[in-house]
Amino acid sequence: MKALLGSVLAVGLVFGGVTTASADPSEPVTITLSPEQVQNLCEKRLPKIEQRVTRLLNRINGDASVRGSVEWLRARATKERDAGRETSAQVLEEKADRRAGRVDQLNKIKKWATDFRTEHCESK
Repeated sequence: MKALLGSVLAVGLVFGGVTTASADPSEPVTITLSPEQVQNLCEKRLPKIEQRVTRLLNRINGDASVRGSVEWLRARATKERDAGRETSAQVLEEKADRRAGRVDQLNKIKKWATDFRTEHCESK
């Protein structure tokens, strides 16, 4: 039964052809939101996004006393290196570098949220 089903499927693909949707990725896509969806975004989602981005940026850019900040991770890496644990120190350094690399992405998200709020939420 499985062999018959597989054969039928294979024949269907060969003779029927496979159609794929190919959209040009360089073309902008317009997404239309209803007023209710915009209101939901403005009142519920956007404040959460802004709060989360701000909290993450504060954590990443914090000093050595802020747990999880880049400086805190680098200080831990220095402690590990001083204790002779080079491998864990290197892991912490890499983690700090990755975390510092997220700042630009988070700033773009914050700008998008501010622009969206200005254009769609405050105009009503």
